[in-house]
Amino acid sequence: MSARRVAEQVLDPELPVLTLADLGVLRDVQEVDGKVTVTITPTYSGCPALDEMRADLKESLTEAGYTDVDVRTVLHPAWTTDWISEDGLRKLSDHGIAPPQRIGPRTVGPIPLNLEPPTRRVACPRCGSHRTTELSRFGSTACKALRRCEDCREPFEQIKEL
Repeated sequence: MSARRVAEQVLDPELPVLTLADLGVLRDVQEVDGKVTVTITPTYSGCPALDEMRADLKESLTEAGYTDVDVRTVLHPAWTTDWISEDGLRKLSDHGIAPPQRIGPRTVGPIPLNLEPPTRRVACPRCGSHRTTELSRFGSTACKALRRCEDCREPFEQIKEL
């Protein structure tokens, strides 16, 4: 199996329903003269799962027979939820996590500051209702919010758009 195929199957340690490729964290895999170089971009620079991602990639590639493996981290361009694959968005929803919406290209220059709470209507991943309420802007990780559906009353996590 190619090094790319091996790396594409490594699961994200915080969202194990997704691979690093689904999440858009896996940026590049190159094989040159027997050396494998993997490039990843974490969801944010202080991501606590970064060391585990590196270790999991190295372990999977080593188990597949690649002996010279280097995992590099790049922070530019910054990761965005737009990098989550369509399959990844579906997997999140299938596992009860509301996926982020696409936000499109970034503008160059100052980022506008909006102090108002977000007005996005988030569909419940269980019943599809848009009658959901944000319970906490922060969930189990910084990139998630905690919500509840007003129709089926089930709580669920939402991946925030970044």
